[in-house]
Amino acid sequence: MTAPERVKSPKIRRSVREKWTIALMLGVPAMIVIGLVWIPTVFTVILSFARWDGIGGTSSIEWIGPQNYVDAVQAYPPFQQALQNNVLWLVFLFLVPTVIGILLAILLDKNLKGSRLYQSIFYIPVVLSMALIGFIWQLIYSTEGGVLNSLLGTDVDWLGDPDINIWAVMVAAGWRHTGYIMLLYLAGLKAIDPSVREAAVMDGAGPIRTFFSVIFPLMKNTNLLIIVITVIEALRAFDLVWVINKGRNGLELISALVTANVVGEASRIGFGSALATIMLGISLVFIALYLAIVLRSKD
Repeated sequence: MTAPERVKSPKIRRSVREKWTIALMLGVPAMIVIGLVWIPTVFTVILSFARWDGIGGTSSIEWIGPQNYVDAVQAYPPFQQALQNNVLWLVFLFLVPTVIGILLAILLDKNLKGSRLYQSIFYIPVVLSMALIGFIWQLIYSTEGGVLNSLLGTDVDWLGDPDINIWAVMVAAGWRHTGYIMLLYLAGLKAIDPSVREAAVMDGAGPIRTFFSVIFPLMKNTNLLIIVITVIEALRAFDLVWVINKGRNGLELISALVTANVVGEASRIGFGSALATIMLGISLVFIALYLAIVLRSKD
């Protein structure tokens, strides 16, 4: 008995026009990403080992090795404060907006009456730019006729007081982050087969036990994605603090320090590049962990 012959799939012959179309569709986006993302990233990492003020061309670059990184940790006090603020920002996003976003997604997944309207309301901040969100919350926090002070009957300088302004700004950032997490988690919940929940109910599991014992483990990839996105959001937080006071007076963040050093009055491009490379390295750690876990789960 002979083995059955393999059926050869017919070769798809493409016209020259189709080949050019595919090449353009793949090549143009790739060139844009390489030109606007990867090349600047490589040059940023290279310049992080140099002292350069951007004046006099590349001939004025002085290569100093890892000295910029040493100075950032040991001789630049704003970096320590910015690192603490970024960690605080990350913890706050995890504990407050992320949890609220997940709870909203769980409630909206129950197909409540008017759920579409609620989704739109909670998602509106996501489509707004962070600069616009900063302007809106400046009106809320304003000491003169601000909404919050008017409601509380106080005269607190929410954005000028370095002891509380970081908390005020994090609330504004969390307002946007909540809707983003809600949308991601709601999409993950919709992708779960309803028969899984029905089986859990038939086994006598209540809503809370069903979620933590069945639904939550099945959403591992969504949970990992939310962790990575939250970390990146905490690291690249910039617009709000820059709009308010250019990242000074209690609102120091690493991203604001990068901008202040690269395009600010000091124009320390090499030092700013070192700070940017530190941000990149932290982000890549979490991205690599996420990709490793996702790819391993598909094996």
